[in-house]
Amino acid sequence: MLPPRSASSFRVVSGLTRQVNLQHARRHITHGRYYPSSSSSSSIFSSSPTAASRPSFLPPSCRWTTTSSHPPPPQPPPPPPQNQTLTQAQTAHQNKTKWQGRYFQLGLFAITALAFALGHLNASWHPNAFRYARRKKMLAAVDEINHVLQQSRLGTDDENDDTFVTYDPVALDAVGHSEWSTSNSPVRAVAIVYPRTTADVVEIAKICHRDRVPMVPYGAGSSVEGSFAQPFSGLVISFERMDEIVAFHPGDMDVVVQPGVNWVDLNEEIKSSGLFLPMDPSPTATIGGMVGTNCSGTNAYRYGTMRDWVLNVTVVLPDGRVVKTRRRPRKTSAGYDLTGLLVGAEGTLGIVTEVTLRLAPVPEETSVAVVAFPSMWDAAAAAERLIRDGVQLAALEIMDEVQMRMLNEHGSEKVKRRRWEERPTLFLKFAGRREGIRGDVERVAGIVAGFTDGGALVFARSKEEEMDLWAARKEALFTMLSIRPPGTEIWSTDVAVPISRLAEIIDVSKKECGELGIFASVIGHVGDGNFHVAMMYDPQNAEQTQAVSRCVKNMMKRALEMEGTVSGEHAIGIGKKGYLVEELGEETIGLMHALKMTVDNKWIMNPGKVIDLDDRYKIKPWFKEGTRARWE
Repeated sequence: MLPPRSASSFRVVSGLTRQVNLQHARRHITHGRYYPSSSSSSSIFSSSPTAASRPSFLPPSCRWTTTSSHPPPPQPPPPPPQNQTLTQAQTAHQNKTKWQGRYFQLGLFAITALAFALGHLNASWHPNAFRYARRKKMLAAVDEINHVLQQSRLGTDDENDDTFVTYDPVALDAVGHSEWSTSNSPVRAVAIVYPRTTADVVEIAKICHRDRVPMVPYGAGSSVEGSFAQPFSGLVISFERMDEIVAFHPGDMDVVVQPGVNWVDLNEEIKSSGLFLPMDPSPTATIGGMVGTNCSGTNAYRYGTMRDWVLNVTVVLPDGRVVKTRRRPRKTSAGYDLTGLLVGAEGTLGIVTEVTLRLAPVPEETSVAVVAFPSMWDAAAAAERLIRDGVQLAALEIMDEVQMRMLNEHGSEKVKRRRWEERPTLFLKFAGRREGIRGDVERVAGIVAGFTDGGALVFARSKEEEMDLWAARKEALFTMLSIRPPGTEIWSTDVAVPISRLAEIIDVSKKECGELGIFASVIGHVGDGNFHVAMMYDPQNAEQTQAVSRCVKNMMKRALEMEGTVSGEHAIGIGKKGYLVEELGEETIGLMHALKMTVDNKWIMNPGKVIDLDDRYKIKPWFKEGTRARWE
């Protein structure tokens, strides 16, 4: 038998330990091992309970320590002395019981502390904050948006217009997939909405923000990195009908436009003023998409990127607030550069609804020349030399022998008016005064002569010939698409490196692509160190797909090793997120996360692009990943 147990072992320290110790006492009484305390023992409670308040599980013989004048109840005689030596099993049981009580207390403390900490965290950081609406709720939100937009047109010329929203599966597939990109998502949005004004976008944003519906801005769909894909479904906001030139200030050389304006149409509209927007991306591109991706194009060598030509933007934030980033002067040092922050953000921070653009004078004269080289190394090295010698070119482009052969076989009628040398070729555009262009052409001819094997510089002698020569460069991608066999895809990507490493990376990348045994070519804007690789492959062929993916990864790795970037002009989208941390570092990505969370704490603005949530706060989609949306 165990020795007498003092009541002090059941002292109540707190509300939690009281419960534990009372349970402890019950357990010992149940097993017949409870003994009354001695007269010198401490009381169980800090107060002095009466007999009426004595817990029912304690036997009447339990002695109480009291400050009252009443004598204690009579106590039975102590049990006869027993063997004081505990068996090993009894000792183990006693220790186990003691530690169980302690673990219970520690567990309660940990749970309480965790609940306290979570309760004081910002709600926007809680994982549940990023659970998007289900399809039914998304559709209800879209119906409400449609109703609100229709109500806003009452009493106006658009009163009978009921085409603000479409649920057509064909239309949804058209805005959810790109023929010239492998960065597509199998998931589709629930609907497309067509706003006409900033006020319309405000109403859309308010409802989507309230109901946690992802919003995906859409321009012309010419992005090659999946910037407009809808991996979490949601609502596509198409700017097809926001295509107005809001204001034109020829004296200030700027123009205010809506995001749906096509850049070619804009230049045609303002041509008579002698001004133009000098960007030259895909001819289908619209201003909103050009701002979102910070595009450039063939004219980047002289005119830079889109960021250099945006004075300000009007943007609707995810919760419906409207911000105009700055005013119209060419320079300002007033506050943060919010314009620069939003250009290239791919619609992840807000919805651009109006853009003020700088314009440039149309050059007095332009012309084009081409020259072929024995190898890609020679062509790239010649481009490096032209850049370092400061030749005033408007554009400096490169196309490999694969592209040149494709033009001979599948080019348009104007392109096939001449027989192209099927060798790596530089395309050069000159712009300025006529006398200056003649001098530049002579200078270029002298420089490239040291890199060719006798091939001469072919210079356009007329405007028609100039257009034909340049058409070969502009039609390259579309010619490639036209010959693509059914079931194949084109993996097109780009990198940019310092000029001094350009020849090296192009030569190595070209050789690696050539070893794949598939259609693969190099093309690019070498004037600013940027080039593209396009590979045609069968996505059903796992070995081929892995080889192409490995080739792309190697190119990205080489660019970073050369202090370059994984995206010269195609942006990040969903296709290059995996390389961004390696390029910028975790601290920089952390700052991007902080900016994103400050502006879009529900992560509903074009989610899945540029950066993802931390692993601790992964978005939980309501459809199974790797499949099409649940309703399909």
